Amino acid sequence: MSQVRTRFAPSPTGFMHLGGVRTALYAYLFAKKNGGKFILRIEDTDQERFVEGATEVIYDTLRDCGILWDEGPDIGGDYGPYIQSERKSLYLPYAQELVEKGAAYYCFCTKEELDERRAAAEARGEVFKYDKHCLGLSKEEVQAKLDAGVPYVIRMNAPTEGSTSYHDLVFGEMTFPNSDTMDDMVLIKQDGMPTYNFANVIDDHLMGITHVMRGVEYLSSTPRYNFLYNAFGWEIPEYIHLTTVMRDATHKLSKRDGDAYYSDFIAKGYLKDALVNYLALVGWNPGTDQEFFNMDELVQAFDVKHLNKSPGIFDVNKLDWMNGQYVQKMDFERYLQMATPWFDQALAGRGVDYRRLAELMQSRTDIFSRIPEKIQFLAQMPDYDPAIFFNKKQKSDENVAREVLPLLIPVLEGIEDWTEQNIHDTVMAVIPQWGKKNGQVLWPMRISISGLESTPGGAFEIAYLLGKQETLRRMRSSLEKLG
Repeated sequence: MSQVRTRFAPSPTGFMHLGGVRTALYAYLFAKKNGGKFILRIEDTDQERFVEGATEVIYDTLRDCGILWDEGPDIGGDYGPYIQSERKSLYLPYAQELVEKGAAYYCFCTKEELDERRAAAEARGEVFKYDKHCLGLSKEEVQAKLDAGVPYVIRMNAPTEGSTSYHDLVFGEMTFPNSDTMDDMVLIKQDGMPTYNFANVIDDHLMGITHVMRGVEYLSSTPRYNFLYNAFGWEIPEYIHLTTVMRDATHKLSKRDGDAYYSDFIAKGYLKDALVNYLALVGWNPGTDQEFFNMDELVQAFDVKHLNKSPGIFDVNKLDWMNGQYVQKMDFERYLQMATPWFDQALAGRGVDYRRLAELMQSRTDIFSRIPEKIQFLAQMPDYDPAIFFNKKQKSDENVAREVLPLLIPVLEGIEDWTEQNIHDTVMAVIPQWGKKNGQVLWPMRISISGLESTPGGAFEIAYLLGKQETLRRMRSSLEKLG
């Protein structure tokens, strides 16, 4: 087939792992770069692991990321259905065709028999592989068991000698000994459902998939898939195996660490555009110094030649930085809208001017979930060490604060219209009269009402946000603290 066709085929077993999102992204980018189509297929053959609502999570996550499919369960296409459980009737005839060709066979071994043989293999220090026990049954014996309704599976009749080679677009020529990588894997389970390994080969062929993108863990499994393609006489697709997304050199992203799922990061206040941009760079580079990409730019830049052979390190600190860059470039109204729920966490009902707070916070926001901690001082004065009144640069210390605060309090009491501009003009007008430098007044003023050395905004901004009564209350309390 001349048209490039890629697919993303997740199992609906929970939330979307970042590694899965990246696989979908790369498959989408590759298809679009080559004028092809990106297909979404839901692989739900493992009904025991099926999670209600997980399919909708897949839809929502991909759409949120801008990874839009050309064919899929919800929009249809020429190769549907696109949900494997709805294709159940397709698979058994193909498995039976392999039986007729000698590439597969019926297996009637019970779970108990298999467990016994597995235990014996382990006792010998061997890795258990099915021993082709049922391959020796005659056609008459097989038919008799089928007629009697004896439960069965259909297994692949894998070669035990020689080797299998194939070409991967990332890792190049791959060769695996059949004795190590091949086994008589189950193709059709007792419930009539296909296994993942069988269904994805059948579906990829029937859907005309030309390029299969998947995790590097499938490198050694690919000879089994190629055995099936060859047994059917079908064209084998191109393979693009992707390295693992790692938290660091030795640890994968994990649910336990709260860094595995796309939804985890969105809940923490990361921007989807920043997350997708960063994910694209975890295991791929554009071959240039460019770091910031929108989706159209990613499509233009994407090239499998620049996919890495080593694991991609998901550096959260780098993501934080990139997210902060996106936040700073946001439209202000959108920032205000997104920041408001986080403002509410710390300041709900306190009458703080959110618009002014947003103006101060946008350039100081990297992750939205960190906003409440940064503005908590507006809700409650932190317990601080008076030593922070010392500032060599501002020529201020506790003694200067003891001198300045009693002068400031009555000046602030006299301001009727409590605006930021009025506070600024009034205080700046009296500083020269006191024979002080600006820093000797503004530093202790800010410390006395915030309790922090670093704040979003200076003394005037904070005083305005706090309001007149709270500003004066805090200054008096700080003066008492100084003794």
